[in-house]
Amino acid sequence: MSEPPAPANASLTPQPGHLYVVATPIGNLADLTQRAHAILAGVDLVACEDTRTTGAMLTRLGVHRQLVPYHEHNETEMAEKLADELAAGKSIAVVSDAGTPALSDPGFRIVRACRRRGLPVVPVPGASALLAVLSASGLPSNGFLFVGFLPPKSAARIAFFEKHRSFDYTLALYESCHRIDKAVDELVATLGPDRVICVAKEVTKLHETFLVGRAADVQARLAKTSLKGEFVLLIAPPDFAL
Repeated sequence: MSEPPAPANASLTPQPGHLYVVATPIGNLADLTQRAHAILAGVDLVACEDTRTTGAMLTRLGVHRQLVPYHEHNETEMAEKLADELAAGKSIAVVSDAGTPALSDPGFRIVRACRRRGLPVVPVPGASALLAVLSASGLPSNGFLFVGFLPPKSAARIAFFEKHRSFDYTLALYESCHRIDKAVDELVATLGPDRVICVAKEVTKLHETFLVGRAADVQARLAKTSLKGEFVLLIAPPDFAL
């Protein structure tokens, strides 16, 4: 007896009128999945955060597709335009510069526009800095709250730490190289030196770094670490010990 055909959303061939939410590597190109490669090579359009970044990645893969800018400054307008293209039968992949779209990156609005219109949306999973760090941190992963980037102002960051002082699960945050040291300083001052945290940077890259332990110890080690790149910050529940 022959096996039933695979569903359309599992196919390596993009289907007309489908939006593909494609995860791209966060540093190591080898982390791109075979399926993601096939989808990117076959869609009519690739909507990307930065055409230069995505164009360079596709060139390394030997892929040449039409690229359309889709970023935080034009996302609202482009979401509807891209949905029109999908409704007309084109297949589109949406990608961010690195990782999974819509997680603190553009992607949410085009997906919402498709859901409103009943257009098919297909996830093509892969790399995620958040999940990569959580899985390798040693902090509790039975439940967590991801809140994206911390506020840029010190008072707002401190207020966030105070509000979540007794949160029962791991807190997961992104932070920029310009503020990570200040954020950890405020964390130690607000939550105390013994709170277990993880600061990770350059994940999957040559200089991948994980700083895990008491907040005061991580703070001291961070002061001796290059602050280039973007960071993931995890904060364990109050009573957790490694």
